[in-house]
Amino acid sequence: MIVLQTNQLTKSFGVVEVLKGVTLTVQDHHRVGLVGSNGSGKSTLLKILNGQDVYDGGTLSMTRGLRIGFHTQMDDLNSPLTVWQEMETCFEDTFKMEERLRQMELRMGEIHFSDPAGFQRLSEDYAKLTDRFEEEDGYSWRSRIQGVLTGLGFTQAQYGQTVASLSGGERTRLKLGKLLLTRTDLLLLDEPTNHLDLSSIAWLEDYLRAYKGAVVVVSHDRYFLDAVCNSIAELSFGRVEQYEGNYTRYLKLREEVMVRRMKEYTLQQKEIAREEAIIAQFRAYNTEAAHIKAKSREKRLNMIERVDKPVEEHNVYFHFHAGRGTGNDVLMAENLSKSYGPRQLFHGLNLHVRAGDRIALLGANGVGKSTLLKILMGLEPPDTGSARFGSGVEVGYYDQQQEGLSPDKDVLNEVWDDFPRMEQTTIRNALAGFLFTGDDVFAPVSTLSGGERGRVLLTKLMLRQDNFLILDEPTNHLDMDSREMLETALLGFEGTILTVSHDRYFINRIADRVVVMEPDGVTEYIGNYDDYLEKSAQKALPEEETTQAKTKTALREEKKREKAAQEAARRERERIANLESRITDLEEQMTQMEIEMSDPDTYADSARAQSLSKRYAALQDKVAALYEEWEAAQ
Repeated sequence: MIVLQTNQLTKSFGVVEVLKGVTLTVQDHHRVGLVGSNGSGKSTLLKILNGQDVYDGGTLSMTRGLRIGFHTQMDDLNSPLTVWQEMETCFEDTFKMEERLRQMELRMGEIHFSDPAGFQRLSEDYAKLTDRFEEEDGYSWRSRIQGVLTGLGFTQAQYGQTVASLSGGERTRLKLGKLLLTRTDLLLLDEPTNHLDLSSIAWLEDYLRAYKGAVVVVSHDRYFLDAVCNSIAELSFGRVEQYEGNYTRYLKLREEVMVRRMKEYTLQQKEIAREEAIIAQFRAYNTEAAHIKAKSREKRLNMIERVDKPVEEHNVYFHFHAGRGTGNDVLMAENLSKSYGPRQLFHGLNLHVRAGDRIALLGANGVGKSTLLKILMGLEPPDTGSARFGSGVEVGYYDQQQEGLSPDKDVLNEVWDDFPRMEQTTIRNALAGFLFTGDDVFAPVSTLSGGERGRVLLTKLMLRQDNFLILDEPTNHLDMDSREMLETALLGFEGTILTVSHDRYFINRIADRVVVMEPDGVTEYIGNYDDYLEKSAQKALPEEETTQAKTKTALREEKKREKAAQEAARRERERIANLESRITDLEEQMTQMEIEMSDPDTYADSARAQSLSKRYAALQDKVAALYEEWEAAQ
């Protein structure tokens, strides 16, 4: 059953047309992921669906009495109540029913013998209200509050804390918790995983999968979209394209659609060029019969419904290159500890990073992951222990706080000042790869969005050509296409990577080793995020259910196999990156040939046209073969 539907919705802000004809269908029990580049209008569309913004044209329809819950990214929860009292406000109607039931019980006791008919009527009303009270989970509201608070990372010690004393991120989480306790038929969620740690995100995924209504969610967390969504709606160029399946399936379907549409466009352009060449030839005969034929064919040609050339949003395109190699030992950290006053983040931490490692550093919020990276970079002193880099190591650091940028500089000079020996053309070409073109390079850094500042930092990191990258939440502020390009660039990087990230999709693609930080040290797992989940789950099983009792020889053999698998995975990543690079080069050649083939002059020379057509067909075969190899590798 369709619970909400839009048809050709339009919305403008002044002369800027944000939505140009959005058609979207939301079925009951569907979980729709709304994706698109930053600034494409996703939040605007959610506000329209919630009735907060008016639309300029088109239609919006929904089922009668549809109850909508809307979660925004804004920290707008101001309350003098405690955390628990604030959550209790979600059950005010339940409390009123409970009070009404108590009053009815007292009344029934008073009239039980004096008014049998009245007692019968009141008993029937009491039974109906009791059924409704049970339907509204009236007996379980306390456990529901506790379950949501625990799932979203609140401790029992925080239940009595006032809402006003919470941090902005904690208030946003509390607001999300209130929404989840409210009875709704449709949830509109704008970046619900912001401010959540990995365990809370996993809890939210389970909650939304079990939710009885429909969900429309905007999120940059691709792993979350894979886990929750069964439909993806892509908002691009003001319009929505909807795909069935999760995020990974959407990527595959979108690629198939783009290939099919490009093929349809190319074939039509060939036919149009052929017809135009024939028409031109008839006109060149300069006879009345030829002119009649030319006019007739031109009329038919003008009646053809033209296929638009498929276009995609401009994407970031870059790669990382290590200027030179390193020794086997890249980083050695021993017995590190760090405290702030009475609060100890971690102690006894040891970490050994070897050449070629791709390590994802995980841990609960507040355990000190970013602090550890700052210690490694010499930006913070450790309380105990030491950290040193190996021979030939050159470190590039991405700071999630973006503190290395100067707000008073423009984009061009922010980058150029770090590389004064480079030509301006080189700097501008690098910035163009990160979508800073034309006058964009003269924009002050202080006016940039978080995503734009992130792209400036990545530009500088790319130009440095360091062989060891230390990355603190590098995908924060980046849209999905930029994240995909960052991952592709890192997959082709020959050096070593140590990254802190909450982006599980990113970790799955990049990491071959997961290091989990805890207050008393680290635990290491070979593989990516999914491997870590599997092994940590096995570790949690009772000892008799595991295969821990292994001989030293078996353990050595297992470690050897894991190392071999790690090497094979690294070689496979390099092969995939090489395939993607070759596909990109060939597709660029095909685009140039398509332009040449659409030129009517091409068909005036039949030999040239035939040669061009053969070369284009050969390129198509090569690209198709490479895509098959790429899909098999993926």
